[in-house]
Amino acid sequence: MTDAPGLKEPTLDDIHRARAAIEGHVLRTPLRHYPVLSEQLDADVWVKHENFQLLGSFKVRGGINLVSQTTQDERDRGFITASSGNHGQSVSYAARSFGAACTVVLPEGANPAKAGAIAALGAKVIYHGDVFDKSLKHAEKLAEKDGMRFVHVTEPSLVAGVATYSVEVHEDLADIDFIFVPVGAGSGATGACIVTDAVSPSTHVVAVQAARAPAAFHAWQTGRFETYPMSTVAEGLATEYAYTFTIGILRDRLKEFVLVDDSDINSAIKHYVDATRTLVEHAGAASLAAAINMKDRLKGKRVVLIASGGNVTTDQLKAALA
Repeated sequence: MTDAPGLKEPTLDDIHRARAAIEGHVLRTPLRHYPVLSEQLDADVWVKHENFQLLGSFKVRGGINLVSQTTQDERDRGFITASSGNHGQSVSYAARSFGAACTVVLPEGANPAKAGAIAALGAKVIYHGDVFDKSLKHAEKLAEKDGMRFVHVTEPSLVAGVATYSVEVHEDLADIDFIFVPVGAGSGATGACIVTDAVSPSTHVVAVQAARAPAAFHAWQTGRFETYPMSTVAEGLATEYAYTFTIGILRDRLKEFVLVDDSDINSAIKHYVDATRTLVEHAGAASLAAAINMKDRLKGKRVVLIASGGNVTTDQLKAALA
């Protein structure tokens, strides 16, 4: 899918500036070691708990950084974006923090917990389309019609903001062999690659997407941007299209990209409950699902799993545990 023209890859300096911009607005999340997961994978396993972040997702880092860089005119016009949930919470929270109005377009049937959180942050919620990508196109049209500042899901300032969690990972832990990162639009994996290439080039970043929403995987693999059927339960990974900006960076920097089945993601949610006593949503659990599938390659290695969010509904949790 086409991004805005002229986008530039964030540098490590951009990411450090983002860190200064978001300080005081977000949490430094813990990186914790888990003996149960380590025994299960026969590796030294650590979890970066972005599911403990404000709003239950890493996305808030990007929203704060983006809005902090906007002009007063843009804030006066208000912001509009589309989201499957967590990105919408991020932009809504950031807009409120800087005194601006916000509208979020969600797909019909969006996660009700995330939709309710967006509304509670003061944003106007509009439902349009059966999948995220249709919501995104509708948001672009409304922005043009009403003069609002449109926020695309792959803007460089969003990538720089979310990349700050990768900076924290490398500050807290040395000699990392593997980092597993979930991929939806790709901002988290892109940020992880930029930071890791700069500070720990021996670390192997593995991107993970749902097999039932494989658009980014195929675009990374082939360089072709095509529509793919999307039926995954992991709404944070659910896109029919890939984005030229993030995929371009991943094609330059990322060495490995894997797909995981929804059944494996559900099992990983249960493993997180059993091993860490924490709730991780489907998108965030994809990293553990991939690590379990790659267990033979991880023996004796130091592994970091990005638990990117924790916004799982009661019904989703019941289904995963069942």
